[in-house]
Amino acid sequence: MAKLVDLVNYQLENAQQLSILLEKEKVAITSRTSSDIEVLAKEKLQLITQLQQSDQRIANHTDIEQLQTDESLKSKVELIRSVIHDCQQANEVNGEALQRAQLSYNKLNNLMQQSRGKIGMTYTSDGHTSTVSTLGTNIKA
Repeated sequence: MAKLVDLVNYQLENAQQLSILLEKEKVAITSRTSSDIEVLAKEKLQLITQLQQSDQRIANHTDIEQLQTDESLKSKVELIRSVIHDCQQANEVNGEALQRAQLSYNKLNNLMQQSRGKIGMTYTSDGHTSTVSTLGTNIKA
């Protein structure tokens, strides 16, 4: 069985990596780089899984009472909790930003769909097809 201190250090390392990743995710969302968002989401899930697994290993460790008695471990656990709390808040902010970006995209897509519906196909006097826009771009008043 791994040493408790090693598990706690691993937990802290993963929490800090998650914090850094969430900052990268925020940048990717604001720059609307979908490929980066997708890659970062997969990495985020992997880190969360690692955090859950190491948390389970810590919970089942035979020396778990050291988390309450050893001051060094106690302070690391508090740091981990603080980092995870900050990660949860950052993740909520990123989720809201992603939802707003999705709404913007949907609105733009709807506008594009509506404008396509206003373009009709007609035939010229020569019999060739021609598209006519009724968006008011050819008004001569």
